[in-house]
Amino acid sequence: MDAIWLDGAEWLAVLRIGLGLWWLESWRHKDKKAWFEGSGIAWAADVAAKHRWNTVRSGFAAVVQPRPRVMAYVVVYAELALGLGLITGFLTPVALAGGLLLNLLYLVLMIHDWAEQGQNSMMALISAVALGGMAWQTWSLDSALGWF
Repeated sequence: MDAIWLDGAEWLAVLRIGLGLWWLESWRHKDKKAWFEGSGIAWAADVAAKHRWNTVRSGFAAVVQPRPRVMAYVVVYAELALGLGLITGFLTPVALAGGLLLNLLYLVLMIHDWAEQGQNSMMALISAVALGGMAWQTWSLDSALGWF
């Protein structure tokens, strides 16, 4: 594949690292104290309760609402793990698949909020492209370790 400045695998690594920085920024800007005290999940519960799809309302009520503190930690530390994993290229296919899943969950939950949809759809698209392009081949711990 011909490319300007970098080769195709290097451009995919740039895309992967950029996505990792995006996840790290999502983690960094969260008010962790408030999230761990319940504000993040309470906000999401309010969104889910008004959701137009019954599956989202009932799924949130069954999975997230019974364990708000645990789910707050899952969300916050998943974003941190995704960011670090993608930036360093450690367990990259797992991070890309996990990020794609998390973005799709955010996308479905926030289906009516177009401001959020742009971010989540772009991050999901980057994850899919990086996964399909095997973005762990260059500039990654996975490559250095001979994984995947």
